[in-house]
Amino acid sequence: MNDDPDHDSQAFREAMRDVRRLRDTSKRAPTAPKPPPRARFTRADQQEVLRESLLPPSDEAMLATGDELSFRRPHIPESVLVKLRRGHYTVDAELDLHGMTGAEAKAAMRDFLTQAVFRRLSCVRIIHGKGRGSGPRGPVLKNVVNQWLQRIDNIQAFGSARQVDGGSGAVYVLLRVK
Repeated sequence: MNDDPDHDSQAFREAMRDVRRLRDTSKRAPTAPKPPPRARFTRADQQEVLRESLLPPSDEAMLATGDELSFRRPHIPESVLVKLRRGHYTVDAELDLHGMTGAEAKAAMRDFLTQAVFRRLSCVRIIHGKGRGSGPRGPVLKNVVNQWLQRIDNIQAFGSARQVDGGSGAVYVLLRVK
């Protein structure tokens, strides 16, 4: 071992020859923490849907098997609904309700749409079926979807899908993206 301080200094400088000084990072402003995610469906929306789900559908609102669905908020131009129904929007996710009861379908739609809004999806497809097996009651799930979607504020518009995507047995849903 060498006790010469000059030799140690020289060896240290030699070892540090290729080392570069780090930039001073202490002057950077601290980044603000991200705000927690906000629920897009309000508690009032959920309570309204629950209340409405307990009421029987009115006879005048009942749809027949072949009826097509079409709905838009007043501030949404008709041209947007036309483009939606023609399949001009990319479908980001889909939910198939086949085989579910009305109550199961509402719960599945609530969860699906909550996630879709949280993920900032703009267009989804919900497959409700044509209701051919529903008998004289008519298409149960189709009526549930039609009535329920109109009550949710985050739904901008919805309309029956193109034949290749399910026709009158499915709807494209345009969501409000914030």
